[in-house]
Amino acid sequence: MPRTDRQPLIASVQALGVALAAAVALPAAAGDSIYRRSVGQAGSASELATAPGAAPPIAPVDPAPAAAVPQPRAAPAATPGDPAPAGTGSDEQTEGRAERIVAAALAGIARAPSISLRVRQLVRVGDTVLKGGGRYVQSGVDEDQRFRYETRLSAATEEFDVLEVCDGLFFWNTRRYGTLPTGVERIDVRRLRERLATLGLLARGDTAAYLGGILEPLAQTREWFRFTGVTAVDVDGVPAWVITGEWDRERLATLLPDQAEAIRTATGIAATDLPEGLPWSVRLSISRRELFPFRVEWLAVPGRRPVTGAVEVVGVLEFYDVRIGDPVDAAAFVHRPGNDPLVDLTDITVAYLKPLRP
Repeated sequence: MPRTDRQPLIASVQALGVALAAAVALPAAAGDSIYRRSVGQAGSASELATAPGAAPPIAPVDPAPAAAVPQPRAAPAATPGDPAPAGTGSDEQTEGRAERIVAAALAGIARAPSISLRVRQLVRVGDTVLKGGGRYVQSGVDEDQRFRYETRLSAATEEFDVLEVCDGLFFWNTRRYGTLPTGVERIDVRRLRERLATLGLLARGDTAAYLGGILEPLAQTREWFRFTGVTAVDVDGVPAWVITGEWDRERLATLLPDQAEAIRTATGIAATDLPEGLPWSVRLSISRRELFPFRVEWLAVPGRRPVTGAVEVVGVLEFYDVRIGDPVDAAAFVHRPGNDPLVDLTDITVAYLKPLRP
């Protein structure tokens, strides 16, 4: 089925593991900093490689030991002569700065010579809590870029596994959802890049944003939300920006046509007017030194509609043990698909591709 304007949001929410959400943040590894550069145990890329002749494995999650949840601390008050702190000034200036920080963070991911990191997620879907994590590795830039992203979310009785591999020639997406048959999708990267070149977009170097990995869901989030607030904080000793995002009203009106008229009014709609499972806002935590996003939080009013209550965190995605510029084992990007049915999405993807925001 061709992708429509609604599907990127659905895909991004699923990829972030935030179909509906969690009321608490993920526990941090004891003694770990949320963000690390070239330190800690990021996991060998060779551990992710597919064994010859075997179906693509989905590595088990190594959950971090429970510890106190890190709480952001506001930056110290400015002293005379200091530049104005983030979040001050006109709304237009603040919004512009928020958008620039997010755009720069995503561009940094696309241009990094290599990235390896671990992932953890916590999600509540109705009354079901899903917890999990995974690993991500990336190497090369532009046409030489390869990546591998594998995650697992576990509920009480089912597990949801996703493996994405871009080997430079093809992008492979393998999904195992509970007892459902394994689904395998493929996109020809060369043809996608040809389409991007036709649209004058190839020079951006962000082909992965149209495929998968960690860049695609972040880029799709930026398509659907407008970032309007910036706050300087300290998270476990890491100077960071907390960037808040609100719905692009036209996008939301397209997604919810029955409420489009109310959405477009000056007052808009309330968080409780959204369907259960649809986030009201998003919050990104981005390292100020490296401009790397290390946490994504989705906020909403949980519960079956009609509902009353306050907006709260309903889903969390964290990147930790981040290492940039370290050598990456090329075996991580060798993919040998098994015998599961294959669906080639190249034609559909190329036909319906739309430029992302610059």
